Amino acid sequence: MPGLVEPPLLPSPEIGYSVGSQKVELDIDFARRSLKGKTEILIYPRSKDIRTIRLNCRQCTLTRVTVQDKAPSLTYDDPYTALDLRSSLGVQQHHILRERIEGQLRDPPEEELIITIPKSVRIEEVDPMSAAGQALPPAMTNGGFPRAAVDSRSADPTETPVAASRPAEEHTPAFTPITVHIEYVIEEFRDGLHFVGFQDGDTRYPHVYTRSSAAPGTACSIFPCIDEASSRQEWDISIRCPRTLGDAFPKPKRPLTNGIDGHESVNGVHTDGATNGIHRADSLSDDDTYGLTEEERAMELAVVCSGDMTDDIVDPSDPSRKTVSFHCSQRVAPRHIGFAIGPFEHVNLSEFRESDEDEKMGQSAIRVHGFCLPDRADEVKNTCMTLAKAIDYFTMNYGSYPFTSYKVVFVDDLVPDIAHTASLSICSNRLLFPEKVLDPLDTVTQKVVHALACQWIGVYVTAADPTDSWIIVGGAHFMTDMFLLSLCGKNEIRHRQKMTADKVVEMDVQRPSLHALGPLLSLDSSELEFMKLKAPMVMFIMHQRMVKASGRNGVNRILWKVLLNAKVDQEQRTVSTAAFLRVCEKVGHMRLEHFFNQWVHSAGCPQFYVQQRFNKKKLVVEMVIKQTQSDDLEGKRSRTTLTPDNFLQEAKEEINSVYAGPIQPLFTGPMTIRIHEADGTPYEHIVEIKEVITKVEIPYNTKYKRLKRSRRQKERAAAATGLDVTGDAQDDVLLYCLGDVLQSEEEVQSWKLADWSNEEETKMQQESYEWIRMDADFEWITKVMINMPHYMYVSQLQQDKDVVAQVESIRYLSAQNPHPLISSILTRTLMDGRYFHGIRTAAAAALAKNARDELEWIGLYHLEKAFQELFCLPGSPMTRSNDFSDRSLYLLQCAIPRAIAKVRDNNGKAPMRVKRFFIDKLKFNDNSNNEYSDDHYVATLMYCLAESLTTSREPGSFDFSFGDDPEEFQFRKSAINEIERYRRIDEWTPSYHNIFTVTALKCFKIWIKNRIIPRKADDLLQYTRPSNADEVRIEAFDTLIDLGMLRNRAIMSFLLYNIETDYSPHMRDNLWRIFWRGLGQIALGEGKSSLSTQRHDGGLIIEQDMSTENRAQDLARTQSAKGAMDALKAELGQDQSLQTALRNLLTSPLLSLQEFADVLELCGILYDPHSALIVTLKYPRYWKCEHLGNGKLKFSQTNRVRTKMMPRAAVPEPAPQAPPPLPKLVIKTSSTAPHDGPPPEKRRRTSIASAVETPAPQNLPHPPPPPRQQQHPQVVPAPPVRPALARKPSSPAPVVQTAPAPPTISPPRTQSPEITRSARPGVITLSFKKNKNALARFADSTPDGRAASPPPAPPVSGIIKGTISKGSRKRVREMSPSAPAPAPAPAPAAGSPAAEAKPGGGLKLKLKLGGPKKEA
Repeated sequence: MPGLVEPPLLPSPEIGYSVGSQKVELDIDFARRSLKGKTEILIYPRSKDIRTIRLNCRQCTLTRVTVQDKAPSLTYDDPYTALDLRSSLGVQQHHILRERIEGQLRDPPEEELIITIPKSVRIEEVDPMSAAGQALPPAMTNGGFPRAAVDSRSADPTETPVAASRPAEEHTPAFTPITVHIEYVIEEFRDGLHFVGFQDGDTRYPHVYTRSSAAPGTACSIFPCIDEASSRQEWDISIRCPRTLGDAFPKPKRPLTNGIDGHESVNGVHTDGATNGIHRADSLSDDDTYGLTEEERAMELAVVCSGDMTDDIVDPSDPSRKTVSFHCSQRVAPRHIGFAIGPFEHVNLSEFRESDEDEKMGQSAIRVHGFCLPDRADEVKNTCMTLAKAIDYFTMNYGSYPFTSYKVVFVDDLVPDIAHTASLSICSNRLLFPEKVLDPLDTVTQKVVHALACQWIGVYVTAADPTDSWIIVGGAHFMTDMFLLSLCGKNEIRHRQKMTADKVVEMDVQRPSLHALGPLLSLDSSELEFMKLKAPMVMFIMHQRMVKASGRNGVNRILWKVLLNAKVDQEQRTVSTAAFLRVCEKVGHMRLEHFFNQWVHSAGCPQFYVQQRFNKKKLVVEMVIKQTQSDDLEGKRSRTTLTPDNFLQEAKEEINSVYAGPIQPLFTGPMTIRIHEADGTPYEHIVEIKEVITKVEIPYNTKYKRLKRSRRQKERAAAATGLDVTGDAQDDVLLYCLGDVLQSEEEVQSWKLADWSNEEETKMQQESYEWIRMDADFEWITKVMINMPHYMYVSQLQQDKDVVAQVESIRYLSAQNPHPLISSILTRTLMDGRYFHGIRTAAAAALAKNARDELEWIGLYHLEKAFQELFCLPGSPMTRSNDFSDRSLYLLQCAIPRAIAKVRDNNGKAPMRVKRFFIDKLKFNDNSNNEYSDDHYVATLMYCLAESLTTSREPGSFDFSFGDDPEEFQFRKSAINEIERYRRIDEWTPSYHNIFTVTALKCFKIWIKNRIIPRKADDLLQYTRPSNADEVRIEAFDTLIDLGMLRNRAIMSFLLYNIETDYSPHMRDNLWRIFWRGLGQIALGEGKSSLSTQRHDGGLIIEQDMSTENRAQDLARTQSAKGAMDALKAELGQDQSLQTALRNLLTSPLLSLQEFADVLELCGILYDPHSALIVTLKYPRYWKCEHLGNGKLKFSQTNRVRTKMMPRAAVPEPAPQAPPPLPKLVIKTSSTAPHDGPPPEKRRRTSIASAVETPAPQNLPHPPPPPRQQQHPQVVPAPPVRPALARKPSSPAPVVQTAPAPPTISPPRTQSPEITRSARPGVITLSFKKNKNALARFADSTPDGRAASPPPAPPVSGIIKGTISKGSRKRVREMSPSAPAPAPAPAPAAGSPAAEAKPGGGLKLKLKLGGPKKEA
């Protein structure tokens, strides 16, 4: 048994060798989910004195190891053996378990396999000029890795590449290579490989793939290697696997589905509802022993792997198996080797390359291949159609593709969206979407193009150190943006970059710098997400400055140079920040040291406050530019408020002592100021920012006054009527290129548009310039505030063609007080089709702020009028049949309802016309003539309808309305029924990714929060079944946690049990994050009031004032992560059910090493480390104990036999302490219960829609349903229940039931109370218990102080009903200290958890009143 105190881990010595090549042979058994492997590693010593070879090797059972065909001595310490918790280990020993795996969590990780080179193996120096030396590869004789020839296709004749050879004096001595041969077996996979479709009840197509990651630990879990980013070698990989799908199954199997309806189970992703096309459930014959059709049995298993395929042969000794071989000539790290095996269909994505482009590329044209599960080839074509064009663009602008072909394969259960390996991208099926779906187009295209860019920057060129990761992340995303710029246009990219820059300014407060953020990427995914935002923006602003200075060379040229150097010299395939800076300065011919110090090595973003005025005497514009970065970081701006969503990130940063980066007091550099003068001509001026306050005088160029607005109005009216404008006014027409719609008198009256007042007209005529743009060329990541009047922002919106300027104008107008003129300007922007769709949707969102009662709902009128004009029949509110052929109009059709849903009156309620708007659009929605799917549009209307029923009140406001009127109540019922109707439609005709059901769960969540429907967990728990789609399960758990149900210990145990037993790593990852968000709610005290209030149904209310100390603790828990973690520990640290669930989670055989470490990290927050273990010795023989030193004890059994039992050691009873002072109690009486939704008798209904009481019937019109919305039977079949898992669970599973708990769970009810003893001496619990109240018994303690074992399967439904029903509220009364105390309870046994509890004095009676009132 290992000692309690392990010696400190020593750093690994410097490796004195390098790996030249590695051969891997894998024999994969699908049925047993195991692997037999062989690997041969060719090692080049750098010295003849090396005696050991250190390799990374995990979860392997070694069968044979040789060094030069000789057996060596070795030491193998598998870290997964440390994850095996013994019976004496618990969550309090988390520090012991953490120390065992600490070395494997580093980057690079500590080596697990240490091989001692036999003495008979001699390492001799080889003369480089001899025949043996000439046979060695260049890595032996040239002091590094072999160098490749320069690619002449992409080489620039003006550039001088690095010499391919070095002088003779630089040659290092060469030594004879060593061959290490290892044979091994892996019986169970916890990391490295993931098998899908092999568990009982999982009906997806079976396939297996590598869980590749940028972090170490994946490759060494499949084959022994040096799992470091700097270790690169050539690869030969041979994979032996079953030949067909039928050969992989020796046992019967259920019918397979691939996410298509018509089967019991789903694949997590739904398409348009078409059948599988391969088989149906009734197509299986009775003599089908495997549950597969003949067509499914014959499906060929395809092997997709990094490198080039060299062989694909059938095993001559076993025709049911085949061997596929691959060779990767490029030297890549082990973590960039990946493969996938399954019944994949091949899709030729090169066919999307145009014929002229194919001829232009010639031999440089790279083949692009796609692989997917059956019946998803069309989705792969639609998702990846841009890859052929993207790979040609990258080849022409950044150098030739590093490999010979590019492959993408789509699999299930992948944790990230895409995993990057050499020449292969393993993608999640979540990214696939059919041609009929429009919404995922932008995001998915960006992700797949970024995956291709990572082949150049990320796989071929990597970071030299974790601190240099920003170069890799920023470079790959910069390449992606440049291609999307050529694909989507300038407006799309500029708008996206403006949104990203504003988000970076908001988030980059008290954060580490980009350089310091690299080593922290493994802490939490939010760290990488922030780097993905900031690093590309830093690259972009550097590109803008370099292009303006040189006129040609930018970051794209720098990346080309980096890739060229990597081809010439393979030692330069790892790039550092210092080396990247030298390349930037050489290419850009400018000094960039200050730029890197400010944006890479420092944190934060500047803010500028600009004041300007026109000096008529000097004819100059005087400007004062003030930078406020230092003041903001010192306290004016604070870190994002601690919320449950960022609690995980804040907690990990607090634990790992992550601090904010150095404050940059001043950002310097050039800033372009563009002044649009009276004649409309823009004049640019470059100002060098060198101080905190910069004063400049910009000369004025126009020599005549500003044009009168009346003249422009005439020209605008003439242009609206179609008249030709000639003469002097011809040049002025261009000033009104945007926003000049709805100008006729009839349109102005019909739309209720307002115009400028005479006073504003006079001010505008007196201005000497139209508007001023700061940072017009986007060279800063900043926020600029300038004191321009509002009409200048309007001119900027209408006349500046830059989408960034238009965004700034829309934001300024939306921040102003509501006004009819602002609403009119935004309406004209919304209706002008020449604007970019992002500007039009932003204008629609801003219009909602102008929908106020005091303005006669002018903003709401404009939104309704715009929707009617664009999407309804002429002169009618009836919507036309959907037509999404114009994507910009489709985005607008979704944006206008989202804006209308935000409209509220002065009481915080949506007007009835708003509610009618949404329910009418849902009822009359017609998609019969549309070639595109309306799933996302309907989901938008569903959520907007649910949001319109809620009430939003400002802090400090009151609502004096008592109850709902009949019309409101009837509408609420019809709205809930409409949501329920679409949810039932999703059960019969699945929507894309089950978006109807997911949206319905979101609607239920906001309704429960606003007490529109009762809070019933039974209706949500049915969606958490493993047989449901992953999106539905995740949303159901998310809804439960957002409603604060994690405080229920049964829900907490049920959630942790799902994490423990779910085979999908993607599902476990999402559930773990949901669990942390629930812990954040508890840590921040959400749902707890400032008064401790207890209420009886009979009318008795007891309120206890919170003490000053408790108030200080509540304030501390919301101000800092340390205070929140302390509050979480105080609230959950003694919870026995949580301790049991966490320990069961630690014993799960499914958790990877990183997941195990995450659980230990949570245990470190909740529990103090306890360096003590209970040793269990078996009778009847005596044992002896020997102290070995360093905290190690050795127990050994003797031959002496024990003849009598030893008496149990008596534990002294702790001295009693004085009881705490009695709390201040305030007793109030109440005759009525608070209004909490429908009447209590209606809460027992299962259906959410039927939970609203119906008032007096009214004669309301019932429009006919649209063609696609057919009514389905009200009896909805329950989702199929997944059979039990194939493994023996480590803990009893909480049973999820929607029916009431069986009466056998609880003992019969009696009139006498039940008396139990708690863990604290002198405390007796006196309780009346209901039959369904299993929660109290779930956490009761036995009289000896130890936690009682829970029932084998506590029904969650019974627990929930017993918790939230009327009869389960508790009443606690503290008695006086002078009251006689009963005899103290017997002392608990030593070593039990109760032995360390502090004793309490006095008598404490807990009286639990339940059931009818007469029993109280």
